[in-house]
Amino acid sequence: MSTTHSARNGPLTGVRVVELAGIGPGPFAAMLLADLGADVVRVDRPGGAGLGIDPAHDLTNRNKRSVLVDLKAGDGPATVLDLVERADILVEGYRPGVAERLGVGPEACLARNPRLVYGRMTGWGQDGPLAPTAGHDIGYIALTGTLGMIGPDPDGPPTVPANLVGDYAGGSLYLVVGVLAALQHARAHGEGQVVDAAIVDGAAHLTTMIHAMLAAGGWQDRRGVNLLDGGCPFYGVYETSDGGHMAVGALEERFYDEFVRLLGLARTAPPRGDLARWPELREAVAARFRSRTREEWTAVFDGSDACVAPVLSLREAPAHPHLAARGTFAEHAGTVQPAPAPRFSATPGTLRTGPALPGADTAEVARDWAVPSLHPQETSA
Repeated sequence: MSTTHSARNGPLTGVRVVELAGIGPGPFAAMLLADLGADVVRVDRPGGAGLGIDPAHDLTNRNKRSVLVDLKAGDGPATVLDLVERADILVEGYRPGVAERLGVGPEACLARNPRLVYGRMTGWGQDGPLAPTAGHDIGYIALTGTLGMIGPDPDGPPTVPANLVGDYAGGSLYLVVGVLAALQHARAHGEGQVVDAAIVDGAAHLTTMIHAMLAAGGWQDRRGVNLLDGGCPFYGVYETSDGGHMAVGALEERFYDEFVRLLGLARTAPPRGDLARWPELREAVAARFRSRTREEWTAVFDGSDACVAPVLSLREAPAHPHLAARGTFAEHAGTVQPAPAPRFSATPGTLRTGPALPGADTAEVARDWAVPSLHPQETSA
């Protein structure tokens, strides 16, 4: 291995991952593995694929290396199988059946490397009536009931949570858990396997606690009327006088008492346990927040146990004193970005390299992985 990838760069140092290039949750999952020290080789196709952004700014390709292989060329699949033979994990995000048609499906890969963990990232999963159809995050979380429960207004539409809940929480993170669990099994028993990570499965799994509350009668099956969906006046977002917002999460009684004291409502607020008066309580809280700016309220609640925080933008967040002190965001090659997470005391993840440019590491990977079939002059056409 090269010096860059043999250093103590995370708990997955020494784990080799082949990523078949795609977009969305697959690349993010591979990035997480790379952040934790794995040697991730991304197999890019000539001509590129992605969201149309400059590859130099595609942060999901940080800490990786890239080779160019045309899977539709005669020697393309064989070259990928040569990489697979030396890998621990493969990650792909094609529609069901595509990898098989390209000659790099699970059967071919496990025949070459029986210990391989073959991670498959899709929205609908590898089987079921919708498996062959196209889709995106919003549809996956819609079908599982996850989207339908998000939003403050029971009579209005659900709130779209970007593509965080489906693609990345229900998709990428479940794929990473799956391939690492399967890697543990492979190392203990010498047996590889296929990990079918479907966003619909992960997004549904994320709602387990809500389903428990629903079964127990503690959750209504509609938006904006429950404890955690904006229906509760002491768990929600309020506008400030300057158009900013404050997020309130004062659920426990002792935190609520601190909240109303600092808000100036300790003596006048309706009882928090009287659900019939929640609209009155909400308006009282809203009126108080509208009386000062976001900065002023941030100072009032700073350091308290009232569970109140300012709602910051993406560009504001890195400068917050707590996040800055922890190094939650880091700068690499002039780009501010989230730092690797979670944290490890003995083998911390690091930002080693910026986004891998397509094909830039072909020669290096050919040498480090001892793959003679991987030649830059043959794969960069």
